[in-house]
Amino acid sequence: MSAAGSSGTGDAADVRRSAGAKAATWLAFAASPTFAVMALLSAGEGGEAAAMLCGAAHGPPSGGMPLMYVLMSAFHAGPWLKRIGMRRQTSGLLCKN
Repeated sequence: MSAAGSSGTGDAADVRRSAGAKAATWLAFAASPTFAVMALLSAGEGGEAAAMLCGAAHGPPSGGMPLMYVLMSAFHAGPWLKRIGMRRQTSGLLCKN
């Protein structure tokens, strides 16, 4: 029996790390579309309802929230851009000089 197998902690730690890594990957992919949807909702009629619920009815209804959500969506687009780039490389769509 190996040292890791005899203690019983090596396999469980590997499973926890791989589960955590998978969750982090999916969360990274979920951020950009979530912020994009929030930008659309805050720019439309939903922005006024949210402002009334939050007690911010004294100022402009949407303020700079749609712009902030668009920027957050752009800042979190990295995983999507990386995935698109990898897919283009593997399919041979990139020009090679």
